[in-house]
Amino acid sequence: MRVVIAGAGSVGSSIAKELLSNNHEILLIDEKPEVIGRSGLKGAKWLIGDACELTTLKDARLDEADVVVSATGDDKVNLVVSLLAKSEFGVGRTVGRVNNPKNDWMFDDSWGVDVAVNTPRLMTALVEEAVEIGDLVRLLTLQSGVTSIVEFTVPQESPIVGRTLGSLILPEDCTVVAILRDDASITPSPDDVVEPGDELFLIAAIAAEDALRSVLLAIPGESEEPDDGEQIDAPGLP
Repeated sequence: MRVVIAGAGSVGSSIAKELLSNNHEILLIDEKPEVIGRSGLKGAKWLIGDACELTTLKDARLDEADVVVSATGDDKVNLVVSLLAKSEFGVGRTVGRVNNPKNDWMFDDSWGVDVAVNTPRLMTALVEEAVEIGDLVRLLTLQSGVTSIVEFTVPQESPIVGRTLGSLILPEDCTVVAILRDDASITPSPDDVVEPGDELFLIAAIAAEDALRSVLLAIPGESEEPDDGEQIDAPGLP
């Protein structure tokens, strides 16, 4: 995969290092020549120039990139690079770094951003994920603010303990994609039984998060079995 990263600071360089270790082709764009020696990256290609300039992006052969990452410390630059990558070069996937949480609302498809990474919000989510056992925590927003990755740590006395994943009536557009149990990752199946302490990772429509939370926190006896053909609404489990 060919990845172009705008901004070779600590964030951009860290992303490049990880991608290089997975044998991806990396090109970094930065205005400062000194970042090349300072980065310590081996195997990366470099382009010194202004990533907001079309000529620089043409020299970077952005039309051949699979992913463009805008990782500078300036939100305006990250938005412009994402927009140019989409509108002028037809890049399939763009990732934009959000430095100021107040600018988060701008990082959507109208500015050519497929995935916005809000570092302060992500750090907050990770802190919450560590302490908020028994509540739904949003880890990352995907698809221009429509879909999210959420995590739910199952409490000891949770009503879903002992139930199979297939027996949980989740809202539409919500899917369990992984289970973390005893530091081991499990690919979920409908027959997997939920255990206390399980970390459930789900892809969910943001609009469905409240309904999903109601299902995961449902109290037995709140709802009855639906009649034939009747759709049961969250909260409640069959």
